[in-house]
Amino acid sequence: MLYTQIAEWEIETGEKFDKYIKLIYYLVYQFDIWRAQMKRQNVRKLILIISMLLFPVTIWYMSPYLIIQGAMEGIVTGSFIVFALMLFGAVLFGRLFCGWICPMGGMQECLFDVNEKSPKQGWKNNIKYVIWTVWIITVIVCFLFRKKEITIDFFYMTDHGISVTEICNYVIYYGVIVLILIPAVLWGKRVFCHYFCWMAPFMVIGTKIRHLLHLPGIHIVSEKEKCISCKKCNQKCPMQLNVVELVKDNRDFGTECIQCGACVDNCPKKALSYGFKRGR
Repeated sequence: MLYTQIAEWEIETGEKFDKYIKLIYYLVYQFDIWRAQMKRQNVRKLILIISMLLFPVTIWYMSPYLIIQGAMEGIVTGSFIVFALMLFGAVLFGRLFCGWICPMGGMQECLFDVNEKSPKQGWKNNIKYVIWTVWIITVIVCFLFRKKEITIDFFYMTDHGISVTEICNYVIYYGVIVLILIPAVLWGKRVFCHYFCWMAPFMVIGTKIRHLLHLPGIHIVSEKEKCISCKKCNQKCPMQLNVVELVKDNRDFGTECIQCGACVDNCPKKALSYGFKRGR
């Protein structure tokens, strides 16, 4: 596109641009692209910071325990509704929530300079599914043996919609934060997301439904012929996926991809981009 513009200018002016001038135009053009892409990551980080600041307000809406407590009383809680929205939203957006909104993900990214290790992938990623399965069974049993008729209370156990309002609530709040941050300090980048997150399975299931039904959805699209294996995508990926290998093998990025776009915005050859395509 840049060289097309230069050619048009040469035709209009009747002059030939020196190769060094062309190089300067090219560098300026690349800088503008880089600046636009970095803005997207800055926006993402700003959203995560705001989400972290609001965590004392929103923590109960992401609580697995309150769903169990509500189920015993026959109450569909706010967290139940939020998790259901995650499931259905993932059909279209995948794990975009994890990369752009989740306060717990943002907290872990704040510790990247503390521990830059890449968590080991493989069977350990399945720990969260074991935790999730046990929890889901517990919720179902609690609803089956409830003592009251089922009702809906989105603001269950909150004070005018705010989660943490009493001193005792802060003990739970900081306990959750410690539970999230200690694994990140010990084992590396976003390890809680990989191994322990109770919300991730909802979005994984939603993504699997999209693939099964061949529905369109937000996806990372790769062009392997442009890839030069510089591995900048691997270095910038907060989930530490082997992006280069996925691109070279022309494979789907899988359910551990959180659609953050860090690989897209740091690829020097623009081999990666956001796309809206049907699941494979």
